[in-house]
Amino acid sequence: MSKITMVQYGCGKMSVYTMRYAIEKGVKIIGAFDIDESKIGKDIADIIGLKKKVGVKIQNANCFDSFLKKNKPNVVVVTTMSLISDVEDALAVCAQNGVNAITTCEEAFYPQNSNPAIFSKLDKIAKEKNCTICGSGYQDVFWGNLITVIAGATHKITKIIGKSSYNVEDYGIALARAHGAGLTVEQFEKEVASADNISPASRDKLIKEGSFLPSYMWNVNGWLCSQLGLTVKSQVQKCVPQIAKSKLHSSTLGMDIKKGECTGMSAIVTTHTKEGVVIESECIGKVYDKAEFDSNDWTIFGEPNTTVTINRPSTVELTCATIINRLPEVISAPSGYYTTEKMVPNFYKNLTLDKYV
Repeated sequence: MSKITMVQYGCGKMSVYTMRYAIEKGVKIIGAFDIDESKIGKDIADIIGLKKKVGVKIQNANCFDSFLKKNKPNVVVVTTMSLISDVEDALAVCAQNGVNAITTCEEAFYPQNSNPAIFSKLDKIAKEKNCTICGSGYQDVFWGNLITVIAGATHKITKIIGKSSYNVEDYGIALARAHGAGLTVEQFEKEVASADNISPASRDKLIKEGSFLPSYMWNVNGWLCSQLGLTVKSQVQKCVPQIAKSKLHSSTLGMDIKKGECTGMSAIVTTHTKEGVVIESECIGKVYDKAEFDSNDWTIFGEPNTTVTINRPSTVELTCATIINRLPEVISAPSGYYTTEKMVPNFYKNLTLDKYV
């Protein structure tokens, strides 16, 4: 095919990389949208940090639908919020216009186990309009395919334990607040942890209503089970506050976090399967002190046991590179909401991306 055409929706921190990576992989960006008035009217080069203007100015998100109606890009990259309910409208606009879309939204990675109503709605529209919707990012490789590839070298699996940490300072104020950063322990227990102190029946009710708040690993465990051919019997999550050992400053929140207050949280998701395999995954998102850094640790227990540890992964850049490398698969995938465990594992594209469609 000729050059892949792309629209960027959300021109914040992540778009700095997604747009540059796309351009460098031979993708033609034909539009960019945001709600931030200070960004509207700027050439995307100002966001990316390029000296030469690209010739594409950021438009108000209110114009997104009309733009897609007139211009049919091959794909839209959505880099805004973390919950499927927050990106539903943007993804629905893409689907209704028959335009493929991929998003960094963490819940969008495998939303059928946390918000089946929105998943089914988007899936139906995308199938009717013959386009593909999906979520991807860091978890696609480092919490997903990395684990299942190692599993492919394992004779018998009894348990999988994963632990990953990231600095909420890198992802914006909405994510930092969602992790409870800056709260007192009492506030955390009331505003964050209490949501998971419920019965399985109550959780199922929230999921059906579309009001359940999943941690990132909730969707990852569902993705892993689907990829590994496991049947979920039960799944629970709990959120534990991370406590500041000394005063920290959060530039994202614009405040000091006092000793004893919450820097963020650890979310632990435990999945029991009918096949007997247990998956216990934990993600720790917090404001780091000077000695802390991103890490990703997974162990597969069975025959044999295997542990993989990755220290200081460049989580933001890896997220964005994964998204851009996924564009050919999204364009080529069957219509509907097509989650990435059904696609080939992400691989390095050394040629321009149009060569892989």
